[in-house]
Amino acid sequence: MTITTKEEGEHTYKAHPARIVAMKDLTSDTRYFKIKFLDESIVEENYKPGQFAIMSLPGVGEAVFSISSPPTRTDFIEFGIRKVGSFTEALFNLKVGDTVYLRGPYGDGFDMESLKGRDLIIVSGGLGAVPLRSVLLYVEDRREEYDQVFFLNGARSPADMLYKADFIAMAQRDIVETHLSVDKDDTGEWPYNEGFVTALFPKITNRVVKEKTTAIICGPPVMYKNVIKELLKLDIPKDQILMTLERRMKCGQGHCGHCAIGGRYTCLEGPVFTYYDVQHIKELI
Repeated sequence: MTITTKEEGEHTYKAHPARIVAMKDLTSDTRYFKIKFLDESIVEENYKPGQFAIMSLPGVGEAVFSISSPPTRTDFIEFGIRKVGSFTEALFNLKVGDTVYLRGPYGDGFDMESLKGRDLIIVSGGLGAVPLRSVLLYVEDRREEYDQVFFLNGARSPADMLYKADFIAMAQRDIVETHLSVDKDDTGEWPYNEGFVTALFPKITNRVVKEKTTAIICGPPVMYKNVIKELLKLDIPKDQILMTLERRMKCGQGHCGHCAIGGRYTCLEGPVFTYYDVQHIKELI
């Protein structure tokens, strides 16, 4: 996706109109949006999974959202958005066919080129499934470029699991080895694992080759701490544990200072960091 333009020798950021072509509820408070630019030439395969865009509505405002579709699929761009404030309230009141404005992409995403030939352990929890869905679909589209790929996803309950139908279908396709878990199942109908996402690690432990494995993580703070403990037990190098840490990002360009933590700008240097880089910045994880 190319949404940036150059004018008069300087980089400027222009919001481009785009149409909502599909939407559906993922959970009670999170909705899937599929969006196409009115100018179809804007989208190109040149952004990274893990990057984010800024969506705006005239007269309402703007907000930062992770891109949940991969750059290998250029006809559209997808988001998973949780209703948490006035902007998302207005966004949820829109209908298919309505127009929003997008600019970006911003941030430093996952360098999938550098990971070619490696084993991947992809771990998500809660809203962390949104940016990591982009990674997963990218890997499925270019599966021959990676060796073993394990996906571990956790949610509080079956009703809270984002992209539940997509991930169940992914498990059935078996292109990426997929393991799903919920903290608690009150329905008695959940066919997969019950327990915290770390309970899924025994399913892959004996096949992890530490020298060639990169881990990719996104989820709530408590998940990071527990998952990192499991990865360190497997002797995964700290610089091969990649995390996407989206904290209070607003402008996306390092101007507003909202996302500055420990002297680092999440929107510019991240949202993807290695555990080695941030292990001593407690506010980040």
